[in-house]
Amino acid sequence: MNFDVDQHLGAMGRSVSFLERDGSPTSVVTLARSYATTLEDLWDAVTNSQRIPRWFAPVSGELQLGGRYQVEGNAGGEITACEAHSHYALNWEFGPYVSWVDVNVADDGSGRARLTLTHTAHLSEDWDTYGPGAAGVGWEMGFLGLALHIADPDWPKPDPMEFATSADGKAFITGSSDGWGRAAVAAGSDPETAAAATRQTTAFYTGEEVEPM
Repeated sequence: MNFDVDQHLGAMGRSVSFLERDGSPTSVVTLARSYATTLEDLWDAVTNSQRIPRWFAPVSGELQLGGRYQVEGNAGGEITACEAHSHYALNWEFGPYVSWVDVNVADDGSGRARLTLTHTAHLSEDWDTYGPGAAGVGWEMGFLGLALHIADPDWPKPDPMEFATSADGKAFITGSSDGWGRAAVAAGSDPETAAAATRQTTAFYTGEEVEPM
């Protein structure tokens, strides 16, 4: 798969914040990207069970308000809010952990539409190890897949492991991980801690050894 790594990395908006939920501290990872398509098409791409596997992963269940879903090999949960062509929210249940995902679609002018995803999770040992990149890089690869799907609906989605170990894949993952490290520092994280988490995240997604300081 050939694509402009820097262009895709530069198209992403990344931010990190810290809030409380149910009386406990949480991390909030937010991604945003504009796509050259209509709001209606972008909404269909992120809600249609026939299209989602073409850029993300197969999903089963009742994709409607109050329904339960399951992403193949990943999380499941309940859809807790849905406003057509605008917003949906869901519980993201992965093993013993529960977090929360909000997805917003909006017109971005000049024949474009913007997707914004917010993933909120209670702070844990995983955050201490990986920082925002644990969720951020994974979602960003989904945003990349969506961009390629929208640009070419017949694009054959590559095997995730093959992509992660390819030259382009490693460059993309490294750039994304670095971007989330910078977002963590901008949110007030200690730079040395953020740098260590960035190295751990990059190694996790590429399957390579953690680079020393």
